[in-house]
Amino acid sequence: GVIASEAVAAMARIEGASKKISEIVSVIDGIAFQTNLLALNAAVEAARAGDAGKGFAVVASEVRTLAQRSGEAAKDISGLISSSNTEVEAGVKLVKQAGDALTRIVEASRGVQTTISEVATASSEQANGIEEMSQTVAHMDEMTQANAALAEQSAASANALAGKIAELNALVATFRTGDELAPVARAPLPAAAHARAPLRTTELAAIATGPGAEPQRLRKLAAALADQQKAPRQAPARKHANARSDESGWEEF
Repeated sequence: GVIASEAVAAMARIEGASKKISEIVSVIDGIAFQTNLLALNAAVEAARAGDAGKGFAVVASEVRTLAQRSGEAAKDISGLISSSNTEVEAGVKLVKQAGDALTRIVEASRGVQTTISEVATASSEQANGIEEMSQTVAHMDEMTQANAALAEQSAASANALAGKIAELNALVATFRTGDELAPVARAPLPAAAHARAPLRTTELAAIATGPGAEPQRLRKLAAALADQQKAPRQAPARKHANARSDESGWEEF
């Protein structure tokens, strides 16, 4: 923009100088015209003088010729200066247009620079976002691996628990329920004894295989198995007690 302005100023100065030269050439043309008139007047006066003025007439003729040549040269110079002025004016217009174009280019370049700065800022923000996303994905990968390990542990625990449940089912199946025993005359048991009555196979299986089977239920199942193991041992004693009561009845009778 500054260079274009300086070029326009230089062309304007050239145009001003050309105008001054045109004025000077006009003055020279005027002087040549006046010299031509003086030479013409001198020739007239020499003709009046007769033979005495012949030499002066020759000088006047040469002066007139020089004046004419000077006038023609001045006209040529004036034409050249006019052409130069026209070219200079066209050059000034072109330089002004070039200056305006350069000014617009500079403004557009500033806009492009601003856009590039914004793009750079956005790219930096995107890079930060991508880095955060990468960290998040890595964290999610770690969590996924941890969940997979926990799932494997849960599956192993479930398999082990299923094996234990199968063993308990096998143990429960070896016991006979109260319905399968032969009916024996027994005295009525107290409420506590009824509360500790042997559990059936289906009840034991329900405790072992119920949803969310926990160590507490397994302990209950072990206690129930222990009660059932003790129950057959205590049955003969009860039977012996019944026999004694019968004998005492016979004795009393």
